[in-house]
Amino acid sequence: MRGSDPTSASGHRHTRAAVGAVATAALLLPLLGATPSGAQSSANSLQLAFASAAARYEVPQSVLLGVSYLQSRWDAHAGAPSVTGGYGPMHLTDARTALAEAPHHSEGTEDARGDSARAALLPETEVPAPTEFPARLTTLPKAAELTGLSAEELRTDPAANIAGGAALLAHAQKDLGEPLSDDPADWYAAVSRFSGADDTATATAYADDVYDVIRAGEERATDAGQLVALAAQPDVTPDPSALKRAGLRTLGSGATECPKSVSCEWIPAPYEEFGDNDYGNHDLGDRPTSQSIKYIVIHDTEGAWEGVLNLVQDPTYVSWQYTLRSTDGHIAQHVKAKDVAWHAGNWYVNAKSIGLEHEGFLANPDAWYTEAMYRSSARLVKYLAKKYDIPLDRQHILGHDNVPGPTTATVGGMHTDPGPYWDWRHYFELLGRPFKATGGKQAALVTIRPDYAANQPEYTGCVTKGEPCAAHGSSEVRLYSGPGTTYPLIKDIGLGTVPGTGVNDISSRVSTGQQYAVAGRDGDWTAIWYLGQKAWFQNPGKDPAAVSAKGQVVTPKAGVESVPVYGRAYPEASAYPAGVPAQAVSPLPYKLPRGQKYVVGDKVPGEYYYAVTFTTDSHQVVVGKDLYYEIQFGHRVAFVRAADVDVQVSR
Repeated sequence: MRGSDPTSASGHRHTRAAVGAVATAALLLPLLGATPSGAQSSANSLQLAFASAAARYEVPQSVLLGVSYLQSRWDAHAGAPSVTGGYGPMHLTDARTALAEAPHHSEGTEDARGDSARAALLPETEVPAPTEFPARLTTLPKAAELTGLSAEELRTDPAANIAGGAALLAHAQKDLGEPLSDDPADWYAAVSRFSGADDTATATAYADDVYDVIRAGEERATDAGQLVALAAQPDVTPDPSALKRAGLRTLGSGATECPKSVSCEWIPAPYEEFGDNDYGNHDLGDRPTSQSIKYIVIHDTEGAWEGVLNLVQDPTYVSWQYTLRSTDGHIAQHVKAKDVAWHAGNWYVNAKSIGLEHEGFLANPDAWYTEAMYRSSARLVKYLAKKYDIPLDRQHILGHDNVPGPTTATVGGMHTDPGPYWDWRHYFELLGRPFKATGGKQAALVTIRPDYAANQPEYTGCVTKGEPCAAHGSSEVRLYSGPGTTYPLIKDIGLGTVPGTGVNDISSRVSTGQQYAVAGRDGDWTAIWYLGQKAWFQNPGKDPAAVSAKGQVVTPKAGVESVPVYGRAYPEASAYPAGVPAQAVSPLPYKLPRGQKYVVGDKVPGEYYYAVTFTTDSHQVVVGKDLYYEIQFGHRVAFVRAADVDVQVSR
């Protein structure tokens, strides 16, 4: 996934005009069709391929570009499939080339509930391999039929892939009884059909997104260094009336908690008793009245949409609030925000969070996510953040891989999704909170912010254990014990393993948007305080991996050698009323040493939600007097007692 940063306003106008001129000229050139990409050497060959395919299949070029942008942001991913077996700039799907795997909640030793007051919940359910695939996951074979191109060409050759997408759009337009008009406004229903959605709401939301792109215009350099632009057409007003003839189902209104800008349906997770006080698969609550919601946790499923929906409806499995579909961004809600789902592996975080699962069909974490899902997810997160007053930063919008183990024994089993290939930088741009420099040149804090596309650390184990992963853009930066790659990687003592380059090894990695205190500088290298150590990352001025920041930090109180670090902010024992067993305030194996500083996220009271029975009469929220600071301690967040530390402002 290779992209470019937005340029200056003047640069935008210049590039758009130049590339637009090339695209216009391309309409006069002989048909490129599916010319092998190796024969197209210019930086504008992909733009020419869009122009050629649009002319060949009589699809407005702006429609073809707009659909492709929503699918892939025009990236080809070197022929690698998406999480739903989609290929190329048009995300033509061929799910037969992908294998269903166990979802991540069924892997490893993490107890998704994360409450030591109850026996560990370790489901062994697997997602069965589907015998049939829905039409939205088999568009590539259909494109092969329409174009006469081979499946291999459609998967690996961007120009062929674009031609296949144009053929599908033209076929949808004809099937709807609509003319092959040169007016992009006439293609609304065909664009809706291209989404693969089987309901009107999702198809409409998808098409609205495409037309937003067409009206606003876009431009970028793709992952192959191709310059592509879509000139803004602010006056395009599509006609959605033809969608009525598409034969799509109507979603039930249900009781979903979603913004109007997304498509959302209610598929409830069960709250059922099925044994001797065994019940599932979440706990009833009264949030935010009884306790605040502080976090949104981003997951990926590593399972197909249909299979994952079956699992979340199983009372013996686990739960989360929302699932998002990759192909079109459709959302299913399963648990009300007021209730506590079992998803993060840490009961304190579960009780204070909302969990979002993003569809991932391949076990290979190198697979990529669609723009449609990123956009739908960002809209949902913005809505939830505003409703529950959740700050839009990386200490509140957490990956599952940022959630701490609640106790020392659980640290090694915590999960690592969505992993290094989730594009946090782009995601926060969609959230309207891009990561910007906020401090001076020699600021005492930094925000991690590598160029996603150019930042390609070596990872292993994506497909075969120990074998290198394909080169891929990444949100994460590797940490060393000294200012150079010859130094050993930083070690996470809580994991007790030798750090390495495994795609799931987070011991020596920082992620885009995370903030740390600067511990030193040496040429092109910057040191930060990380897991109680001085950790170095390469940060050259011409291609920085971080930008300056300012904010609050904590450091041990004067005269104290170190202070304990916790994985949960639980109340002191005296805060528990009769009938509620006191939970241990047990430190993790880490220390925050004297002189080190860590960025503060929140100041919170110790809090524990007691909910261990099916009937809710004994459920209650225990709030203590001890206060904690949430900090960015390593790759994961952590907590320290406010009484143990001093707070400073760093600029």
